[in-house]
Amino acid sequence: MQLKTLPSTVAPRHFIDLSALDGRTLRRIVDMAHAMKAAGRRPPKDLTPVDVGEKILIMIFEKPSTRTRVSFDVAMRQLGGQTIGLNDKDTQLGRGEPLSDTAKVLSRYGDAMMLRVNAHATLTELAAHATIPVINGLSELSHPCQIVADVMTFEEARGSITGATVAWAGDGNNVAASWIHAATRLDFRLRLACPPQLNPERAVLEWAKAEGGKIELTDDANAAVAGADCVVTDTWVSMGQADAAKRKQLLGPYAVDERLMRRAKRDAIFMHCLPAYRGHEVAATVIDGPQSVVFDEAENRLHAQKAILAWCLGVG
Repeated sequence: MQLKTLPSTVAPRHFIDLSALDGRTLRRIVDMAHAMKAAGRRPPKDLTPVDVGEKILIMIFEKPSTRTRVSFDVAMRQLGGQTIGLNDKDTQLGRGEPLSDTAKVLSRYGDAMMLRVNAHATLTELAAHATIPVINGLSELSHPCQIVADVMTFEEARGSITGATVAWAGDGNNVAASWIHAATRLDFRLRLACPPQLNPERAVLEWAKAEGGKIELTDDANAAVAGADCVVTDTWVSMGQADAAKRKQLLGPYAVDERLMRRAKRDAIFMHCLPAYRGHEVAATVIDGPQSVVFDEAENRLHAQKAILAWCLGVG
């Protein structure tokens, strides 16, 4: 049996960071996600790679996952392809094999790979040597798949996100970084309220400024949320973070409760990428209340994943 190879002249469409896409491309992917949802389980033929039935997505998880694992698995199956799911103990990644070797081998077995990793550098090095698309399912620096679903969710509830105001309250983490990328590419205003010790990475803020992004940073949650169309937060302690007590103390003033939501527009929506911890970063009355769209947001990971996969495999 001959191993699959790709012509060296074919440049794979990697999906690593939203900052690497231009606004038109990101807009196209979001629009494709809307179309995927409207079409149901059988995606539109014009958005499905012609030979998708022969395609295989290799998924590797260095971190535990619920939504990313299931949504990518179901997304690839609904497109007509197949998946292989691995953790770091199933591969040589955790045993010191050069990433370049892993990338070259997996490129001959599959048609795309999605990884949820500890280090962003793992993704960029794999992408540098892979001849198939590499998709960022999450790294410590960014979470672009989540934000495609979030933008889609906003637009379902409030219409086009262009020109809107989104407020972030909490840790300036990987999800916040991808919100910064999206705001800059899709031309909406993003206000981030973070404790100074947990501000977004300077490089991300400098990139947004250089690209003309409408990004505002403050340590005052009330100021950030005032008049916003959407309020977003995230868990205070992510996997692998050891300083839980200190982080909770710093982030206490940024909890999203009913009082803070009243600072936003009356029809503002609330988003959280989950998992959520009621009574910490968000009050139960908010996340389970009428302004919350968190479960629409979670569902939309599936439709966003289908759009991302279709784009990576050559559609659009």
